[in-house]
Amino acid sequence: MDLMKQKPIEDRFHNARNDESLVVIEGFHPLKHAIRFGVDLLEVVSPDLDELGVLQAEYAPDLGTKMSDQVTEVSKNVFERLGPSRPPTGVIAIARRPKVDLAKMLNDPDPAPVVLLENPRNLFNIGAAVRAAAAAGAAGVVNTGNLDPWKPAALTSGVGLQFALPVAQSKHLPQCDRTLVAVDLGGESLSDFQLPDRALLAFGTERQGLTQNLLDAATTRVSIPMENGVSSLNLATSVAVVLYHWKLRQ
Repeated sequence: MDLMKQKPIEDRFHNARNDESLVVIEGFHPLKHAIRFGVDLLEVVSPDLDELGVLQAEYAPDLGTKMSDQVTEVSKNVFERLGPSRPPTGVIAIARRPKVDLAKMLNDPDPAPVVLLENPRNLFNIGAAVRAAAAAGAAGVVNTGNLDPWKPAALTSGVGLQFALPVAQSKHLPQCDRTLVAVDLGGESLSDFQLPDRALLAFGTERQGLTQNLLDAATTRVSIPMENGVSSLNLATSVAVVLYHWKLRQ
């Protein structure tokens, strides 16, 4: 018997939230994407298998029995004790966190850019930025700072698309041969700029932007054109704008 499952279910989910080798996936849509992109599930529970079946039939018929074969029904009382809040779509899972080789991601010869998030302050913004990166076909996402892009809140806002591309955590600006492009208000207008192949696209926080150290290290700076009086965009929106500027010119 799996040693993890010998513990009470509440302990298993609590411990998984604090285990860097595991992730907790909350809600149907993040779990749907995680399964599509090859997640290694350890445990899946739901208080209503019928409701879960209806959701899958409508939104993910392509999954076949990949979800239903692994889910266990639990009471609503137990389910509500498995996290700080009840997921809006009643399913929660424990999975292994994918191991990401940062050097391999950065050295990938494919022309797609890598997104660098410098010290973001909000897990929901991180998740939404990962979602935009996955949709646009980025080669990966590197997150610096203290917030973990694999925490449940980031997985929820990213609808599980952390499993669709490499998403790495790094304490420092990674060293590589990619062209470092800083997205900064003082840069050249993006509308006039052709992003180089294999760019490392750096995004800062809405309030503070990028650090001076990163700006000094950048090969070039670009800015997103905005109307007078508008000073910034949400982090995930900025990521989407720049990535689709690249994607639509391919």
